[in-house]
Amino acid sequence: MGDSNNKSERNASEEVSRIVEQSKELQESATTLIIQSSQEETSLRQRALALDSNIKSLRLFIGSSVKKGILDPKDAEKLVEELSRASYTLSEGDASAFLPSKSYGRFLRMFLGPINVYATRKDVQLKVKEEYNNFRDRTAYLFLIFPSLLLVLRSCVWNGCFPALPVQIYQAWLLFLYTGLALRENILRVNGSDIRPWWIYHHYFAMLMALISLTWEIEKQPDCSQKQKGIQLFLKWAIMQGIAMLLQNRYQRQRLYTRIALGKARRMDVVWGETAGVEGQIWLLYPILFILQAFEAYVGLLLLKTAMVGVVSEWQVVTCGLLLIIMAVGNFTNTVQTLVSKSRVKVKAKLKKSRSKSDLLQGSS
Repeated sequence: MGDSNNKSERNASEEVSRIVEQSKELQESATTLIIQSSQEETSLRQRALALDSNIKSLRLFIGSSVKKGILDPKDAEKLVEELSRASYTLSEGDASAFLPSKSYGRFLRMFLGPINVYATRKDVQLKVKEEYNNFRDRTAYLFLIFPSLLLVLRSCVWNGCFPALPVQIYQAWLLFLYTGLALRENILRVNGSDIRPWWIYHHYFAMLMALISLTWEIEKQPDCSQKQKGIQLFLKWAIMQGIAMLLQNRYQRQRLYTRIALGKARRMDVVWGETAGVEGQIWLLYPILFILQAFEAYVGLLLLKTAMVGVVSEWQVVTCGLLLIIMAVGNFTNTVQTLVSKSRVKVKAKLKKSRSKSDLLQGSS
């Protein structure tokens, strides 16, 4: 009996030793793979930088040759066009992660340090995109619940005057929200998403506004209801923003899947405020977006007015008012540009369709 127990102990000890040895070997293999990947990444980065530098130098050389009369302008135009194609391929493809960082790269380095957030595996990239979509879904509901709760409590419990702490908690949540959106969108852009730069800049402005509003004293005034009128309007605007986000998330994601299936969009593309769903939804979503933008600008103007008439003259009020107006104008401009580009695409599609019909008629005759 004792011999069998000793034998079992030896077998268990040997099995544990074998597993420990295997774990060490696996760790060594993983370390070797990481070192090799890092060396390959450094080599690719150097090649991408060298190619980008050669493209820029060659463009300058072609321009100088045309000025000196050495190169024919028509030939130079063809050469520049070829270089533009090469540059576009380099900047829009996977190699773009190894090029010098743009403004969103600086933002990521500020929060994450000098690390490469480009995912080489497509499933990881799509996981990042899916997490971004889930974050937006949760955000839309909170945009509705949080400000609605504050407005109800103001009327029923707080006698028409917000306490400072709940409003500051909401502003701190906004700072977390916009920082999280900006980080996720920067990472998505690095991994090939089509998010327009303005939406990232918009969240930078919103982060700054949320940070400044945390220092804004909203109590201890003779007429707090007058001082807090801008806060009330901003909370109502947030509720409208939540409704718009829910509509976009519900209808437009299905439209994006359709566009991906038709080859008109990439799997890493995302849906955002300026994009529209199917034809009928344009008449629903765009009016809501324009109303939101007008209301945002109105809240900004109201804050500036309260500062000018002396009701609230703190610098935070003036700065937040200006930031709201800047964001409203930027959103409006971006939405109009999207409408114009969509109309141009539709006109081109109709012209192409009419030409194909005329070609068929001519061929049959």
